[in-house]
Amino acid sequence: MESKKEFFLECYKLGIIKFGRFTLKSGIESPFYVDLRPLASDPKILKSLANYLLEMLPLDNFDLICGVPYAALPMATAMSLESYIPLIIKRKEAKEYGTKKLIEGIYQKGQNCLLVEDVITSGKSLVETIAEIENEDLKVSDIVVVLDREQGGKQLLEKKGFSVHTLFTISEVCDMLKEERLLDGEEISRIQDFLAGNEVKFQEKKRHTYEQKLALTEHAVSKKLLETALEKKSNLIASADVITTAELHQLAEKVGPHIVALKTHIDIITDFDFDKTIIPLRDIAEKHNFLIMEDRKFADIGSTQELQYSYGIYKISSWADLITSQVIGGYQSMDFFLNSGIVAILSMSSKGTLTDQHYFEEALKIAETHPGVIGGVSQKKIPESLLLFTPGVNLKTGGDGKGQIYNTPEKVFKTLHTDFMIVGRGIYKSDDQEKAALEYKIAGWNAYLESLQ
Repeated sequence: MESKKEFFLECYKLGIIKFGRFTLKSGIESPFYVDLRPLASDPKILKSLANYLLEMLPLDNFDLICGVPYAALPMATAMSLESYIPLIIKRKEAKEYGTKKLIEGIYQKGQNCLLVEDVITSGKSLVETIAEIENEDLKVSDIVVVLDREQGGKQLLEKKGFSVHTLFTISEVCDMLKEERLLDGEEISRIQDFLAGNEVKFQEKKRHTYEQKLALTEHAVSKKLLETALEKKSNLIASADVITTAELHQLAEKVGPHIVALKTHIDIITDFDFDKTIIPLRDIAEKHNFLIMEDRKFADIGSTQELQYSYGIYKISSWADLITSQVIGGYQSMDFFLNSGIVAILSMSSKGTLTDQHYFEEALKIAETHPGVIGGVSQKKIPESLLLFTPGVNLKTGGDGKGQIYNTPEKVFKTLHTDFMIVGRGIYKSDDQEKAALEYKIAGWNAYLESLQ
C-alpha cells in the first residue's frame, strides 16, 4: 500500500481542499474549504480510503457500520464491503411514506455501531447522529473521521467518552502540502492564525431543571408532581402490577417514601372494592406524599372515555391524580378528563410496537396543544413544554422475554432527557421492595443531576 502522504496527494488532485477565502455555513470566514465528496467518484481511491480507515480500528468491536449523511455514506459502504461488517443507513430525516424509518438496514438492539464521518468541525452532526442511532437501542463507542479541521469537535466527543479516530488533521495536510511546495508559508500562517482563534463550540441544548419546568407549567397536577419531586429528591414512579388489594396496599406502604407516584392498573385487582381498595390507597398516598397514576390507557371516542373515566365500579375520576390515554381518538377525545392530568401515550417500549415515527409526530401535536395534557409516555425526546415519562427502566439492560425492552436510568435521563422514570418488575418483583425502591430513587435522582451537566 502506498504511504499515507502519497495517498493524500492522490486525493488532493481531486480538488478536495481549496485555499482562499470561504464563508462557511456558520457565517465564519475560513482560509480553506474541505469537500471530500469527489472521493466517491474514484473507485480506486475510495477503496484505498476504506482500508486506511479500517486499519486504524479495533474491528472486533463492531457489529455494524453507519455513515453520517451524506458525504460519508459511500465511505461507509466501501468499508463494509472491505471488512464484511454489515452496513446500516441513517437518513437525514425519516421518510413520510412506507416504513417511515430513520435508520435503514438489518440490525438488532444492543449491537455496537461504528460511525463514519468525512470531516469533523464542531461535532454537532455527530452528536445528533449518535442520539438518533442510540434511540434505536444501538450502541456507539467509536467514530472514524477522514479529516479533522481541528476546531473542537474531536475534543467534544472524546470528552463525552467516545473514541475518535482521525486519518488526517488539517495541520498534517498543510505540512504535506508545504513539503510538496503546493502551499506557501503565508497561506499556512493564515490557516494557523484561523485555527488558533476559531474553535467552533457546539453548545448542546440544555435540558430544563425541575425548577424551570415548575415555573413554566400552569396545570395543578403538573405543579404537584414537580413539587413532590423536588421535596423528595425523587423522580421515581413505581408500577403496581399486583392483583390483590392487600398486595397493592403493602407495596404502596413499602415504596411510598421513595416515589413521586404509584402507577396502578386498577382493573387487574381481583378483589376490587371501592371503599376497601381506593380509600385506604388514597390515605397511604397522602401519608407518604405521592400521587396516584392510573394507567388505564383510554383509547376510544370522547363520550365513551367520559363514561369509562367517571362511572362504573372504578370511578377513576374521583381518585386518580394522573391518567394515561392513547391519542388515537384525536384531540377532542381527551376533553373529558377534567380531574386528572393526562399523560399521553406517544410511543411504547414493547418490541414491534406500531407507534412509529409518523404516529409519534401526530400524537405529539395533540399533546402539545391540549391543555389537559401534562406530558407523554415516550421512548424518544419530546419538547420541554411537556413532562416526559419513560417506562421500561431497569438497573440492568436487556428484556423480559415478553417484548419489553429495558433502559437504564443513566440512559433515559442523559439521552432522552426523561423527567420521570417508571419502574415495574425491578421493584414489585424484588424480594425487598422498599430497598429496591430506594436504590432506584437514588439512581434516578443521580442520573437526573448528571443530565444537567
